[in-house]
Amino acid sequence: MRKRWVWAAVAAIVAVVVVVVAVVVLRGRAATSEHAGGAQVVAREQVGERAQDLTVRSRALGTTTPVRVLLPQGWTPGSGPWPVLYLLHGCCSPNHLVWVDEGGAQRLTSGLRAIVVVPDGGQVGFYSDWLRGPKWETYHIKELVPLIEAEFGAGPQRAIAGLSMGGLGAMAYAARNPGMFRAAASYSGVLDTTGDRSETRALVRRSGEDPDALWGDPQTRKDVWEAHNPTALAARLKDVQLYVSCGDGRPGPLDPPGASADYEGALLGQAQTFTERAKQAGARVTTDFYGAGTHTFPYWERALERSLPMLRAAIGA
Repeated sequence: MRKRWVWAAVAAIVAVVVVVVAVVVLRGRAATSEHAGGAQVVAREQVGERAQDLTVRSRALGTTTPVRVLLPQGWTPGSGPWPVLYLLHGCCSPNHLVWVDEGGAQRLTSGLRAIVVVPDGGQVGFYSDWLRGPKWETYHIKELVPLIEAEFGAGPQRAIAGLSMGGLGAMAYAARNPGMFRAAASYSGVLDTTGDRSETRALVRRSGEDPDALWGDPQTRKDVWEAHNPTALAARLKDVQLYVSCGDGRPGPLDPPGASADYEGALLGQAQTFTERAKQAGARVTTDFYGAGTHTFPYWERALERSLPMLRAAIGA
């Protein structure tokens, strides 16, 4: 009788130990998932030999979002670490793939020994954590970067580039996240929101969103506006290699016959102000203020091609 009691006690202790170990393991797995950022790939499609389209569930966005990944020659699962280039689209794009569909990204990076990531940034996301709404910066920096590292073997040698709204994103991300990017490039970027507040708010409003939900009222939330203004953040970029290009808005050699001037000229003023501030801070800035040229993809495709040697060198690609 006593032996039965002893064996029953031992079995009970073993059962408790098993439960405790299981709980510890599960908690450990949950912690690991949180540490990786919390984003999860829920769908994957191979597109040709080099590209993969991912659907990512993001906690920061509260929904799923697409990502195109262009893999370099020689990439295999488990290889790496690989340098990585992030390409950010502009405002009001039909989708995140405009860099591939209209900007020649796949062709231009075909020989690049780096992973190229083309994420979605929202119609008017402005690559920011909204005061009331999506948290694009948290998604890109805290969720997507770790996910690309885990899924594809990306390493810490990162560069980032963007056009128009994406130019703001590239410079703001590099400035707001020290050490994250070795190089940043802006093509016709929104680089000084001090004088562009009404246009920024108008773009958000035309997309059906509340302008105050982005960075708040420009008068009462000046701190938030300045915290996302690349020119105000330029002093933080002294350790990042920078590339800034912009036209003056007049129809140029890459425009079709009969093209009209556009607002590219206003962005040129912002680019010049940003560049001056960055150079004053000691940053290394390569500029291409090429004169005649409108706010259109032929110029951004050319800008990507011209900036690639600097980006490649910065990340060892």
